[in-house]
Amino acid sequence: MTVGSTFGSLFRVSTWGESHGEGIGVVVDGCPPRLPLTDQHLQTDLDRRRPGQSSITTQRSEPDHAEILSGVFEGVTTGSPIAVLVRNSDARPGAYEHLRDVYRPSHADYTYEARFGVRDWRGGGRASARETIGRVAAGAVARQLLQQAAGIEVLAWVSQVHTVFSDVDSDSVTLAEVEADQTRCPDPDAAAAMTFAIDAARRDGNSLGGIVTCVARNVPPGLGDPVFDRLEADLAKGMLSLPASKGFDIGSGFEAVTMTGLEHNDPFTPGELGPVTTSNRSGGVQGGISNGADLLFRVAFKPTATIASPQETVDTSNRRATLEARGRHDPCVLPRAVPLVESMALLTLADHWLRYRAIDVLPA
Repeated sequence: MTVGSTFGSLFRVSTWGESHGEGIGVVVDGCPPRLPLTDQHLQTDLDRRRPGQSSITTQRSEPDHAEILSGVFEGVTTGSPIAVLVRNSDARPGAYEHLRDVYRPSHADYTYEARFGVRDWRGGGRASARETIGRVAAGAVARQLLQQAAGIEVLAWVSQVHTVFSDVDSDSVTLAEVEADQTRCPDPDAAAAMTFAIDAARRDGNSLGGIVTCVARNVPPGLGDPVFDRLEADLAKGMLSLPASKGFDIGSGFEAVTMTGLEHNDPFTPGELGPVTTSNRSGGVQGGISNGADLLFRVAFKPTATIASPQETVDTSNRRATLEARGRHDPCVLPRAVPLVESMALLTLADHWLRYRAIDVLPA
């Protein structure tokens, strides 16, 4: 029996830990040996995910320092499982005592208790976004693998917050542009409007949702498998496993329904290394397998469920109650969701890259 904490086939990760427990961590199994890897490779991405980065994120103060416990020797991977630990240093479980007997609206409190008969009310336990530390640490390992082995680059950014949209060129957007603003939107005008909207929602005791766009560049053709293990299907599973995610589309996505086949099809033309498409409405995947174009997809995130306004709910005895949430929470998850989206894309691509390499294709 599995309880849903493991992701991947050949590049396999298992996360563990709770929001206000002793720590959070991950075990990465299947990483090839001799890959250069240090704590700093992990720390760079963890620093982008950690709380307390700006005025528009939760003010929980955590250094999120990664400790590699196994699987690395003298700066390279050994081929054995890589275990990573991040200790919780600013856990305040007492701040959630008032939630012990109350179900928070749109949280996992009731559903976890219905599934397991018990729940960790200290900030949501495994349902907390703090669980994603393990994903980001594992994603950093996958990033190093994909860069070293195939030159694959994965980059995400905030493209919408509530009703504020940005429009940037996915072909040219850079990490420096994404990290230049606290919203992680590379469009300066849209970023300023997003900050204003998030601040206003926080002052009103409310929260906002939005969209993260992600591109994977230099993805070779041939990654993915037919039918149930299509590349976009595994990407969708990874993205929809993220806390607060509510939607996924790739390439033209839902806009495809307004097009004709002639408008939507991606024509082929000869390229230096083989056929290339002159457009990318498929988002880099056809028949569930990468075609060599950039992977381009979007992930929708709902407004943060915990808000500083009274909400009607019930307690564990099914009696009416009014919840007035306390604690430290993001008024908008989008800025900190960017490295999460990147991590799940990296984990999916690393798994499919190893699966592709594992196939012994006979010469034509």
